Amino acid sequence: MATKTLARGMGTFFKDCVHPESRWSKCPHEYKIRYRDAAGKQTEESGYATQDEAIDRLTEVYTAKKATRPNRARADRIKKYGGMRFEEYANEWKAGQRDLAASSLRHLDSLLNHHLFPALGSRRMNTFDHKVVDRFIQTMERNNVGLATQSNAFDKLKSILLDAHRLGLFGENPLEGVKPPQYDPERAVIPSPAQLREIRTAGDDTFLLFADLMSGCGMRNGEAAAVNIKNIVADNVYRISEQVNQTTGSYGRLKHRKIGEYRDVPLPAQIKDTIEWYAHKHGTVDGYLLRHPQDPAKAFPYYYLGNRWQRIKKANTTDIPTGMVMYGFRHFFASNCLTHGIPITDVAEWMGHNSLDITFKIYRHLMPGSISKAAKILDMGLAA
Repeated sequence: MATKTLARGMGTFFKDCVHPESRWSKCPHEYKIRYRDAAGKQTEESGYATQDEAIDRLTEVYTAKKATRPNRARADRIKKYGGMRFEEYANEWKAGQRDLAASSLRHLDSLLNHHLFPALGSRRMNTFDHKVVDRFIQTMERNNVGLATQSNAFDKLKSILLDAHRLGLFGENPLEGVKPPQYDPERAVIPSPAQLREIRTAGDDTFLLFADLMSGCGMRNGEAAAVNIKNIVADNVYRISEQVNQTTGSYGRLKHRKIGEYRDVPLPAQIKDTIEWYAHKHGTVDGYLLRHPQDPAKAFPYYYLGNRWQRIKKANTTDIPTGMVMYGFRHFFASNCLTHGIPITDVAEWMGHNSLDITFKIYRHLMPGSISKAAKILDMGLAA
């Protein structure tokens, strides 16, 4: 008996006779096929007059078997996760979010425990659809939950349900057609250059250093607290590689970054001078300019900055814009970039935003572009 094997997994076709393969086309005996079915059991069929008929049948079986495998895998996932309660599924999903910094993880826990679990914790995963999601948003609205919190809670629910959708738990996307909470951040209060010059010198040397790092390099409070002279990697580049973690009070990874990841940001000459002036005047510890006032072995507790800011405001001797907070220094950095035509994509990267949408929502009103200006610029290019 001679046999012939096709592609791996398709099986074989053969003739159960004494004729060699070279004579099969003229041999009167019928073709047979042998393959393993979807359950893995070896199966044999006969009655095929030509080789093409035998191959067509093997191809048909192979195609059906390939389609069965993902269907079976999906059925297994539905069986495992479909009846699972949302709280259990969400906790399993959270365990996979290993890139979250401690502050982000604390924020996630707050949203889960105060908003998602009370409303949805006991619901079975296979019962979610767009109506359930809509009702969740409506419940937050009735409870007068702030729009920013509504938006954040919805984003976390969206991430969890999309993860389940990728596993095949839903026939249709349960978020399809859902109108998310319409959160639009208030415009940032930004000091003018003249106000910035006055505010930065209203406190002590440490306050000035913070003000310059945040307004000149776009650092967050915790990142400025971890400033290190060794991170000046070029005359005009500073590498932000860590921050003082608000929870632990020690140095940790950056927000939205994994351990070891960093951001290289522009280092204006004035800010470089401030760093070097402060290091020369106050000294450093392993390159760090700021340490705990009572224990130099510890990181700088950057909440001290808030106390100094409140004292400056309370003194009422400095021209501070109404509504400005410490983050106004960082907002100044974004404003300075965008009003001078630096692309918003670069600004988002330097500020460490994990989504360009965040940068756009907060700072879009600062972008100098307009349709009429774009038309003039394009016309100049066409005429060149």
